[in-house]
Amino acid sequence: MSWIPVTEQDRREMLAAIGAPSVEDLFSVIPQSLRMRGWDLPPGMAEAALRRHVAGLAEKNRVSPVSFLGAGYYDHFIPSAVDALASRSEFFTAYTPYQPEAAQGTLQAIYEYQSAVCRLTDMECANASLYDGGTALFEAAVMACRATGRGVVRVHPSVNPVWRRILLTHTANLDMEIADGANPEGAACVIVQNPAFRGDLADFSELAAACHAAGALLVAAFNPVSLGLLKSPGAMGADIAVAEGQGLGLPLGFGGPYLGVLAARKALIRKMPGRIAAATVDTEGRRGFVLTLQAREQHIRREKANSNICSNQALCALRALIYLCLAGPEGLRGVAEACNAKAEYLKARLAARFPVANPGPTFNEFAVRLPIPAERAAAGMLERGFLAGLPLAAVGAGDENELLVAVTETRTRSEMDAFAAALEEVCHAVDL
Repeated sequence: MSWIPVTEQDRREMLAAIGAPSVEDLFSVIPQSLRMRGWDLPPGMAEAALRRHVAGLAEKNRVSPVSFLGAGYYDHFIPSAVDALASRSEFFTAYTPYQPEAAQGTLQAIYEYQSAVCRLTDMECANASLYDGGTALFEAAVMACRATGRGVVRVHPSVNPVWRRILLTHTANLDMEIADGANPEGAACVIVQNPAFRGDLADFSELAAACHAAGALLVAAFNPVSLGLLKSPGAMGADIAVAEGQGLGLPLGFGGPYLGVLAARKALIRKMPGRIAAATVDTEGRRGFVLTLQAREQHIRREKANSNICSNQALCALRALIYLCLAGPEGLRGVAEACNAKAEYLKARLAARFPVANPGPTFNEFAVRLPIPAERAAAGMLERGFLAGLPLAAVGAGDENELLVAVTETRTRSEMDAFAAALEEVCHAVDL
């Protein structure tokens, strides 16, 4: 934000407007022990000199390590058009879509996003949208319980363990039981993930059929980019599909803001939380967009609401929509193929030195078993300029020597070769 100067006259007028005699009086409620005593700053500098000084300080930080870290959030290339279009002022300052006459652009963007998600997942309806992948998983579980009248949710081993913790936290005060396994008997749903958290691939079509025969639903978590190459949740027979949408044009950002994707069969649409936009026509026959099925979160009493959602991630959803439109089916397939091929290259490169913990088919992620604790290896790799991956013991998804490594289309062969050499060096140095 640009610096906005404030004159003494400005200060006097603002203090008078709020009825405070002075700035000191304004902050009198803050205990002295909590107040800053002053700014310990050096003498002022000319702008050009200050820029050089600050740039020099910034260069002391390791600001651009090469990332092989994944576990649900990935370093994908983001086309410049995503930033250029999503940062337009009409999207940044869009009016609330509850008044459709003033929000046609926002409503159309939401509608187009929902349509893109339906095409991507082979599902019949989608909302826009949820906070992140973990909360989308929770909302899907609640949907399944509401739709089936059952209270048991079974979580397959393939599911992200962090998301499972989110599910446990959000359901702690609800009449729901979270259990491990894939037995659909008596369950509201079985939750699976493909690609699995550790990268393994599976086809859950038979499990979907077993769920339906037992009166349960199948909830399938997925990686959106992987659907350029893999079988979709809808094609597997899933009833609800959820994902973290960060890989669709959103930068990595220390936990957010991200995007929770949720799509479902049309029969479940009235159980779906969040906003849903629809196309319609006005009294003169002109096409327009509105929010539909509005007896939802903000509109009705809390105990009757579908969820506790009180907003959506419209700007993040817009970025995902722009990314998908720019890529198209062939572009998304190209990104997915590049992720897969590069991951296979690095997997083979590392397998010559370290056992691969899951040698079967994977998408862009796999686990290696190191001769030293993965935490120590990751620390050593960071010193060499690499975000090495996720030590799986940190999330209870493996033993202390297992490291989850992710590869996207942004990684080059030279980076992967350097990563493999550095990892061997780190492990060898500790062995000695």
